[in-house]
Amino acid sequence: MAFAFFSRWFKRSPRQLSDVRLVVYTRAACPLCDDAIEILRKYQQEYGFTIETIDVDASEELKRDHGNCVPVVAIDGTVRFRGHVNEVLLKRIIQHLG
Repeated sequence: MAFAFFSRWFKRSPRQLSDVRLVVYTRAACPLCDDAIEILRKYQQEYGFTIETIDVDASEELKRDHGNCVPVVAIDGTVRFRGHVNEVLLKRIIQHLG
């Protein structure tokens, strides 16, 4: 009987975060940006948050703000990652939001 409870608990689907918005500041031909987006999309399938990509070369202000530190990932307006997405930290942040 107790096993059935734990079985259901472990099979719970994660809470959907459809109101959470991730913005990835990127640049064309950036392999680190591609890696970051791949990681984020994996978690997007699981949690349902929104991902928006913005090319920093589109404006001088974005170039000045982010320069060569792409990818930059902002979660709900707060910059959380620069240059690399730490998957362990990303998962902690997502779970905290849920």
